[in-house]
Formats: sequence, structure tokens, C-alpha cells
Amino acid sequence: MTARAAAVSSNRPETRLATRMVFFVPGFIMGAWSPLIPFAKLRTGLDEAGLGLLLLCLGIGSVVYMPLAGGLCTRFGARNVILYGGAGLCVVFPALGVLASVPSLIAAVFLIGGFLGLLEVAMNSHAVEVESASERPLMSGFHAQFSVGGFVGAGGMTLFLAIGLTPPIAALLTAGLALLILLFAGPNLLDCKGQADETTRRKRIPPGAILLLAALAAITFLIEGAVLDWSALLITEKGLVAISEGGIGFMVFSVAMMIGRLFGDRFVAAVGSRNTLFWGGTLTIAGVLLAALGSNIFIAMIGFLAIGFGASNIVPVLFSLAGRQRQMPSGQAIAVVATAGYAGILLGPAAIGFIADAIGLTLAFAGLAALLALVPLCAKKAAG
Repeated sequence: MTARAAAVSSNRPETRLATRMVFFVPGFIMGAWSPLIPFAKLRTGLDEAGLGLLLLCLGIGSVVYMPLAGGLCTRFGARNVILYGGAGLCVVFPALGVLASVPSLIAAVFLIGGFLGLLEVAMNSHAVEVESASERPLMSGFHAQFSVGGFVGAGGMTLFLAIGLTPPIAALLTAGLALLILLFAGPNLLDCKGQADETTRRKRIPPGAILLLAALAAITFLIEGAVLDWSALLITEKGLVAISEGGIGFMVFSVAMMIGRLFGDRFVAAVGSRNTLFWGGTLTIAGVLLAALGSNIFIAMIGFLAIGFGASNIVPVLFSLAGRQRQMPSGQAIAVVATAGYAGILLGPAAIGFIADAIGLTLAFAGLAALLALVPLCAKKAAG
């Protein structure tokens, strides 16, 4: 296929739709896993600490597999990695609804994380190609579909269980639907391999520009993990809401992030990548401070709203920048950024726990603003 023909193929509406469907699938699977967690806890007899370690295996699987994904995309093409990784995800997922042995469930969760890691890198590599051909921002809209998938997956699984389906049947139906979406999207995906020149292919250590993008991704993912893991405790310990209402902060954050990404492409097109990083980072800093230091629930919710809107388009822009650079193959660059991001979401919240034990959760959460300052400060250099 000639370069012109490839560009035309990348810019087809069918290709953009297929890319959105691919982003929907992992969000759909992850959202569906959440309602199954209590059933897994009941079957295995794990306590909260054991369950926490089990859930950590998902993130570990992603971090282990992600560095492999860049090379696989370069060698076999993003389309093949998406289809095989997505198929693996769908094949293993039903096991989460039936396994009662702790070792076997650990293995399944680890594999789910691994296939998610492969899919994360491959679908972002594919999205970069589609975005480049369209000559307008698309990455935020693609990432929004992951959020939509999470909402639909959680709601769908809850509905399945509410009407009386057993967890194994509900998980099997969910995996079947996800597989159908992948099969429908497959013919319109691109066989892009992220080729680079010979000098670039010889590089094994990521250049400084990629490491900067990776560091900013780690910080942003860390913030998302902090809101997920600590927001409820933050507002309930301060007496802003009852313990039964602690999830409201994460709900507000999630809705704001989904809306921000749905409209993010227009925003990035209007202000550019540099300003998106600068103003998104600045708004997130303000949100963190309001959420941590707010004296009433109204101020705290404004803070979580600001974090969601501010952070919503930072990661899509970072992935887009990693894919567009020419210092190393795009798939490998995206793998570096994605691995750093997932490491941040895994290790960051745990570090906050240790710091909070020493100085208190309010100050530990507010201290994230200092770390976040690197995003607007490095916006110009990161955007090139």
C-alpha cells in the first residue's frame, strides 16, 4: 500500500469508528469486573488485605506486559496486537466469574492485566496513526470511549446479576459481547507497525523527550489513582459526608473526566497540546488543593470536578505526543509512557498511605499539588 493510500485508509470514518470501539472494549471489561469482585471475595474466602493483593496483580500484569507491547506492535502491527490481546482478554474474563482457588484466580487476574497492557499500548499506537491522518485531534475522544465502556460494563453486569444471572453466565455474556465488538471492528483496523529509520531502531534506552512524557504520565496517573483510592477517606475523615456517601467524590471526578474527554478534541484543536498541558495541569492543581483543604462538601466537590476536567486531556495529549515523535518507534514510545503511567497508578497511592501515616491524609493529598506543578512547568518542553 502506498503512503497516500495508507493515509486515506487511516482517515476513513469506518477506521475512526473501529478505533473508538477498540477503546470501548477494555473499559467495558474493567467496568464489568467491578461488580464481580464481591463474588470473587466470597468464593475464595479472602479478607480485605488478601483481596487488595489480588487486585494488585492486575496492575502488575499490565506493567509486565506493556514493555513487550511496543516491540510486538513494531513487528506484527497494532491491528494484530489489538485483536490477539483483546481476544485473550475475552477468553480469560469468564474465569473471573467462576474460579474459587486463590492461586488460579491470581493467575487469571494477572493475565487479564497483561492482556489489558498489550491492548493499552496497541490501541494508543493505532489511535496515533488515525489521528495523524485526520490532521486534527482525536485522542481525547478515543479515550472517552474507555470511560463510556467502564460505565456501560459496570451497569450491564449489575443488570445481569440483578435479573438473576449467575456470575459465570454474566461474565460469559459480557466476554461474548466484547468479542463481538472486536470482531466487528477488526476489518477496519489499520495494520500499522510504527516503523522508524535504522538509527532509531537501534535505540534501546528511551531518549530524554520520551522519558519526560513518561514522567508526566506517571504523575497524572498517580493523581487518578489517589482520587480512586483516597477520596472517600479524605472527605469522610473530615466529616464532610457520612461514610456511606464517601464515593461521591470519585463519582464527580469520573463524570467530569468523561465529559472532559468527550469534548476534549475540540479543546485541544482550539488551544494546542502545550496549552492543554499547561491549563489542564493548573486546573488539576487547583482542584487537588480545593479537595484536600475545602472546609465543606461543596468546595470539596468543586475540587474533584476540577481534577476531573483538568486531568481529562493530559494523558491523551501525552500519548499523542509520544506517538508523533520520531526519536523511537511510536509503539515502543507509547509502551514507555503507558508503563510509567501504570506504575504511577500502582505505586503512587501506596506511597500516599505511608506519607499520610506521618503527616496526615489532608496534607499528603494537598502535597500532590507540588508534584503536579511539573505538568504546567514542563508543558512547553513536552509539547516540543
